[in-house]
Amino acid sequence: MAGIYLHIPFCKRRCIYCDFFSTTQSGQTDRYIEALCAELEQRKDYLEDEEIETVYMGGGTPSQLQEKHFEALFDTLYHHYSIRLDAEITIEANPDDLHPTYIRMLRHFPFNRLSMGIQTFNDATLSVLQRRHNARQALEAFWNCREAGFGNISIDLMYGLPGETLATWQADLKQAVTLHPEHISAYHLIYEEGTPLWKLREQHRVNEIDEDLSVNLFTELIHTLKNAGYEHYEISNFCLPDKYSRHNSSYWTGKTYLGCGASAHSYNGTSRQWNIASLEKYITGIENHKPDFEKEELDLYTRYNDFIITSLRTMWGMSLTRLKTGFGEKLYDYCIHLATPHLQQHTLQQTGDFLKLTEQGIFISDSIMSDLLWVED
Repeated sequence: MAGIYLHIPFCKRRCIYCDFFSTTQSGQTDRYIEALCAELEQRKDYLEDEEIETVYMGGGTPSQLQEKHFEALFDTLYHHYSIRLDAEITIEANPDDLHPTYIRMLRHFPFNRLSMGIQTFNDATLSVLQRRHNARQALEAFWNCREAGFGNISIDLMYGLPGETLATWQADLKQAVTLHPEHISAYHLIYEEGTPLWKLREQHRVNEIDEDLSVNLFTELIHTLKNAGYEHYEISNFCLPDKYSRHNSSYWTGKTYLGCGASAHSYNGTSRQWNIASLEKYITGIENHKPDFEKEELDLYTRYNDFIITSLRTMWGMSLTRLKTGFGEKLYDYCIHLATPHLQQHTLQQTGDFLKLTEQGIFISDSIMSDLLWVED
């Protein structure tokens, strides 16, 4: 089974914290969608006829697209790829785009999962982040999607935001739990270099929260959502039983995927490649049948490191059998040797064939995974 990711880079305006490739050049949308369809056709053999289990439209803001764009994309997808009848097909959307007419239009297409970028229900913070919606619009959009028949909705939240306190985060979590979405992704704000938010911090116009508060916010997240019946199935992701993101899980479990669009990444098990992060260069390259991309062949040690980083992020953990059979006795022994102190400190645990982070270990997961990585002498 394999997945397809389609990058839709268009935004009405960019959020001040975002470092994903995006653009406000909406006048290029038609030409870009034509190029995206052409790339899907040109690269139809990349996945070697594997059945497609997931399709994910991310961005940017895919909810900036019109009906004609979705028609072109789905016509291309179903013509050139074998997509399972029960495939998970997700669209990312901004709440202020999801008015009833637009939602009804989306329901005409095969979308069966919707990922809504809410971030916070605090209007003052939304204004600081320069989000286009307010809390009322987010709530209305959620319930309008429910009424239209979307039975699998994910919401994105952020914490560690400027001015955030434990009380404001508790209020966000309380509101999220009240909505009872099938899935919640919660990410700590990162001040990415070069973003407007990073510049504001450098100018001392906003302050980054301290480490103790960060830990308290993450602790509150875990306990609140677990008490509400959500499974903590990946470091930043929670879901109701059996409602995990099949598409994102494919990244963490090593499945192959095709990424089309500017800056999109692909993985076939032995190599990674990524398209250029430029709207014009991407479109021109596809139009001229000379796609502009970079490629990295993955040696054994790189694949081992990828395996450590991705598998330990999840509640399923790392298969020791797969570790030994996939990477050999040398790397198996190397990993077990380095994992032993963490097992003794109860930040890692072995459950049957799997090595997993404990709840204590989740808080230092980056450090643990770093310890297990292969480092050249």
